[in-house]
Amino acid sequence: MSAPAAPFKTRKLGRADVRVSELGLGTAPLGELFERVDDAEAGALIARAWAGGVRYFDTSPWYGRGLAEHSLGRALFRRPRADYVVSTKIGRVLRRPFGPGAIHDQWLGGLEFQTVFDYGYDGVMRSFEDSLQRLGINSVDVLLIHDLDPWDHNPPALGAYFGQLKTGGWKALSELREAGIIKGIGAGFNSRESIPRYLDLFDIDFFLVAMRYTLLEQEVLESEFPRCAERGVGIIIGGGYNSGILATGAVPGAMYNYEPAGPAILERVAKIEAVCRRHNVPLAAAALQFPLGHPIVASIIPGAITAAQVERNLAAFRFSVPTDLWAELKHEKLIRPDAPTPG
Repeated sequence: MSAPAAPFKTRKLGRADVRVSELGLGTAPLGELFERVDDAEAGALIARAWAGGVRYFDTSPWYGRGLAEHSLGRALFRRPRADYVVSTKIGRVLRRPFGPGAIHDQWLGGLEFQTVFDYGYDGVMRSFEDSLQRLGINSVDVLLIHDLDPWDHNPPALGAYFGQLKTGGWKALSELREAGIIKGIGAGFNSRESIPRYLDLFDIDFFLVAMRYTLLEQEVLESEFPRCAERGVGIIIGGGYNSGILATGAVPGAMYNYEPAGPAILERVAKIEAVCRRHNVPLAAAALQFPLGHPIVASIIPGAITAAQVERNLAAFRFSVPTDLWAELKHEKLIRPDAPTPG
């Protein structure tokens, strides 16, 4: 086994009073979304991320209905608490099942709990306290409002849950932040259209944006990221591989945003791959490093289901990418000309 690597460089996370490692670890796959993950493998991959220099870990009660928090907590709770940053989320409360066959959701595995949406004051506080117990630590660094956007809710439900947040949940989050119990408040979602709404309604510190700022998607540069920059709001990048295709390349069955990639996406990725090959750069290295070129992006948090996948992510993130690669991608109109690129 190789010697532990030095921790990755850190960046300040927007307006939150915390710094996060530029490469983090997302734990949604540990909730057993597509494949079951053995407990020993879950512990091994978190340990490999730590040994490779990762010091920021993101999780949620939703991931496997509490399973990801338990897995992360078991792997971290004996580490010095000051040495790492943890974020988790609010918006869902876990309860015992309402009855036989009551659990119907996307998780292949996970724990046998019912999830109930609750963005109110009591729901936020219960979710926060329950997360601490599942993690086995008595503090998390930042909390995120989870999945309160059109990707997860139809318009009537979205309006009702935003009402809960405005009249109760935000007060709970603000109290935790003002007391220094958490160091910042974020929001995590898939739809870029949610960014302006949060900026208009709340004193938000950062966003976790899944799949919306990658080698394949940069529309947030038009208005959303400039507004964030004006407010000093930071960004964490989730889904940097767009569900897989920017890791696997344009192979048959490649996944793009949770679905099999269509012909247009396959063609575009193949063109990006060709540019990468000309510069002897793995596609995954370009995908993981590109978002960090933007000054408001603090971290990118790919997930994994094996220690070997973590190892590949570590190698890709540390790979030396020549600046000429970014210039050619712009010349070939494969990324936007106004996209900031790593130096």
